[in-house]
Amino acid sequence: MNHYDNPKTEIQASHGYWRETWRRFRRRKLAMCAVVYVVIMALIAIFSPLIAGTKPIVCKYKGQLYFPCLGYFNESWENPIFINDGVLNKYPTKLKENDPNSWAVYPLMYNDITRRVKDEEFPGRPGNPTFADGVPSAMNPCGTNAYGYDVAAMMVHGTRIALLVGFISTGIAAVIGVCIGALCGYFGGWVDMVLSRLTEVVMCVPTLVLILAFIAILERPSIFHTMAIIGLTGWTGIARLTRGEFMKLKQMEYVTAAKALGTGRLRIIFRHILPNALAPILVPITFGIAAAILTESSLSFLGVGTAPGTASWGKILSEGRSNLAMWWLTFFPGVAIFLTVLAYNLIGEALQEATDPRLREAGK
Repeated sequence: MNHYDNPKTEIQASHGYWRETWRRFRRRKLAMCAVVYVVIMALIAIFSPLIAGTKPIVCKYKGQLYFPCLGYFNESWENPIFINDGVLNKYPTKLKENDPNSWAVYPLMYNDITRRVKDEEFPGRPGNPTFADGVPSAMNPCGTNAYGYDVAAMMVHGTRIALLVGFISTGIAAVIGVCIGALCGYFGGWVDMVLSRLTEVVMCVPTLVLILAFIAILERPSIFHTMAIIGLTGWTGIARLTRGEFMKLKQMEYVTAAKALGTGRLRIIFRHILPNALAPILVPITFGIAAAILTESSLSFLGVGTAPGTASWGKILSEGRSNLAMWWLTFFPGVAIFLTVLAYNLIGEALQEATDPRLREAGK
């Protein structure tokens, strides 16, 4: 008697592709730890003004509620009333002096990223030490630089730059790479030939040298110029992989059926083929985020990555190069860069193993 003759036998439904991929991904403990690390970094980046800063999170001043900490995201978001009243950089004393009924809630660490905190600036708090005296302490967990700027505060706010560079530049590269690769793989012929030659030309352009050239030309280079250049030159690997996936999937029966029903080409590309090609494409995207963070850190280390007044891990490393005795200037940002790049690489490798059928079978 086979299982069809037994009424008690239940046929289990097979798992969907993405659910099966997630199940296999979860088996990699290091990859799951990397995901947790990236989530924590994202939360630190989002809530950085609440963690470290000298601007109040929220304050009541002259009968109005303000959120000065938003000035860390964009200087124009800080209300001009604090500049006009001379409160800027003197919130703990000037708020009460100008308005006895005022109150304020400050970040967890009272330290700034662009200046030294002075003696009694915050009641009962001594000023930040400078040069070799700025060793890690309870007041400055990661020490201070030669000018008395708190390293922990710069690390916290530098997380935002690192993640922005990774996600925005890789997002630009992913959009360009997927579109060009999809057109090459689906249409073939002269479209494939022209776009493939374009891909090869871009592959020959060194990203770091191109960024340095543009920064030399631009009057006011910013971190967004760096993101754009990394994205505009980093899409070639994604395009080549997308092209290969589309060349394979366009021969499938469901694509033939969609054509027979009169479905438009763009709908077939983006609605039918792309979702099925997306899993392996995520792998180079993940590795691209790590590469972008490393590139930005390298540029900041050279002193050309970010605008003055912007906190960056690479910029702290650059200061450590000039002050070798201050070991904490290289240790803490170096560990942060290493762990962040390692985390994305671990996620990329786990995705590759979870989505590649050959590696999946080998891992059973």
